[in-house]
Amino acid sequence: MSAADAVTDSLNRMRAEFGDLPGGRPADYIPQLGLADPDAFGLALVSMDGHSYSAGEADVPFTIQSVSKPFIYALALSVLGLDEVSRWVGAEPSGDAFNAISLEPGTGRPANAMVNAGAIVTTALIPDTPGEPAFDRILRCLGRFAGRELDVDEEVFTSESMTGDRNRALAYLIRATGTMPVDPVLAVDRYFRQCAVRVTAVDLATMAATLAYGGLNPVTRDQVVSPEVAARVLAVMATCGMYDGSGEWLLRIGLPAKSGVSGGLIAVGPARFGLATYSPPLDTAGNSVRGQAALRALSERYGLHLMLNPALPGSTVSLVTTADDLPSAPSAEHERVLHEKLGVVAAQGAIDFTAAERVLYALDESGADGTGSVVLDLHDVTAVDSVALGMLHIGLGRLSADGRRAAVVDPRDLLGPPDVVREGTGQDLPRYATREAAVEGCAKALAGEG
Repeated sequence: MSAADAVTDSLNRMRAEFGDLPGGRPADYIPQLGLADPDAFGLALVSMDGHSYSAGEADVPFTIQSVSKPFIYALALSVLGLDEVSRWVGAEPSGDAFNAISLEPGTGRPANAMVNAGAIVTTALIPDTPGEPAFDRILRCLGRFAGRELDVDEEVFTSESMTGDRNRALAYLIRATGTMPVDPVLAVDRYFRQCAVRVTAVDLATMAATLAYGGLNPVTRDQVVSPEVAARVLAVMATCGMYDGSGEWLLRIGLPAKSGVSGGLIAVGPARFGLATYSPPLDTAGNSVRGQAALRALSERYGLHLMLNPALPGSTVSLVTTADDLPSAPSAEHERVLHEKLGVVAAQGAIDFTAAERVLYALDESGADGTGSVVLDLHDVTAVDSVALGMLHIGLGRLSADGRRAAVVDPRDLLGPPDVVREGTGQDLPRYATREAAVEGCAKALAGEG
């Protein structure tokens, strides 16, 4: 049990609330996808610090399908540049279904890289060289985003190949307009194989978090693509990622997103987090029914909308330390106890859902191997919203339940009056006006003098 489990609790609540949501069906027009467990429902979140949280079937493998599209678009932009890619694929919302014939009048360009027509062309643009075949490059790119090596589900690939006549027809139609850079048969075969790459919801959350962090994988610290490429991909995801429902999605949920017909769905909070869900039943537009409902609830309840001006990553927690760098306690015995058993976490700025996660994780990591007592210093915090307040209460209560004593520097009563804190945390939390006073008070308590 840890303070940061408050984030996992939020995901578990979403799973419990929407796990029995009726409606939708797996994509049985691809026979292998129709065999998926309709009750499977996993959620995952990865922060900009590389912290990973999950609930339900977040480690169940499934094929990436159309969720691959933004990442291969990122690869094409990285290799060829925006101007060259834009010669072949547009960036305008199509207003049509994912498999619609969305070709620009006069040029024949697909509307964008998120619909099938545009994705087939984007995949076809990836260079194929003797030193690195195109699909090897695609698989390596997806693996770098996920932070691990990925593989192909050959049964799903075969199933898609046997039932993919519409995508073949799209490829031949695009070739007829002169905007297909390679043979249509080769292009579609490569695209089917790309869609059959196996991932989990945790993988997808890591991939989404990499886009959120300007192309830097927060888990592996690998700069997969440049910040400029990541920003352009997010722009197209925001306007086109949910097909003909993209405008409504951006209005209500406010996060760049991409869905896939296997039941995967990602959402990106720029500079904040990557979110992913897995649930096979789809609506008529090809989007996960439960995944959409859960992400909408998370966005609305926790203030995740893109336009709410999130804090910069790393700006919340200004100090995580033992007491070594703090003024000594009144006695040598106090000092020894402090250095062995006390950690200090200092926060700053406005605390929302994303910032609260950073604080909770820092509380878990502070002290002697994450087991000692801790001071949470809120002196430089300007505000705590209601969602973050509940998370901090739960997290501090979990520390107490795990045997860790906590005290806070809270001169403005940001955590609320004593009775509210007692109800939220299950304890009478010692409060101090300054960090030095908190450290001295903890020293006395740890030494058995208070």
